[in-house]
Amino acid sequence: MKSKLMVAIAAMGIAVLFSSCAKVPQAEVDAATAAIQEVKDAGADLYVPAAYQALVDSMKSANEKIEVAKAKWFPNYTKSKATLAWVSQNAVDTKAKSEARKVELKAETEAMIGEVKTLVAENTALLAKAPRGKEGKEALEAIKSDLAVAETTVTEVEALLANGDLIGSNNKIKAAKEKATSIKAELEEAIAKKGAPAAKKAAAPAKAAAPAPKKAAKK
Repeated sequence: MKSKLMVAIAAMGIAVLFSSCAKVPQAEVDAATAAIQEVKDAGADLYVPAAYQALVDSMKSANEKIEVAKAKWFPNYTKSKATLAWVSQNAVDTKAKSEARKVELKAETEAMIGEVKTLVAENTALLAKAPRGKEGKEALEAIKSDLAVAETTVTEVEALLANGDLIGSNNKIKAAKEKATSIKAELEEAIAKKGAPAAKKAAAPAKAAAPAPKKAAKK
């Protein structure tokens, strides 16, 4: 009688043990899913794509573990729960990284706007010193056009930034800065070449005067 009672108690214990493990962790799944959505809404997929993708991949892994466990007679969701907990915890950190990147990107764009404005002013001043030959005149006209585009780009970037397009504004001003920097280097090179012959001429030593012819001696 006692042995039957012990067997029954043991069976109940085992049943309770497996039933606690056998329940699909739906609450954890829902929490992790909501956390990922919140992170995406914060723009993490755009500003910190690697960190965001790690969350998505981990969520996929957790779901796969759940499906594998569900197919067993005695399912155990310990591993999937651990992965889901990791997703929920790291979602908070990923959101913080996304917000930090936004601040960083905005500051970077604002700094480049100032740099481009300075480059445009410097290039405009250099234009006055550039050579004016036939080919030089055509090149200068093209440069003037590029500088006008750069000024327009600055205005467009400021508008994009005001509308919250941090990535678009950053990419646009970065391209404008590269172009303006290239123009400055081109102008400085042209001006240096223009001044080289004059500098060479000034540095050349003056030719010595030919000696006066000797007068014939009187007898």
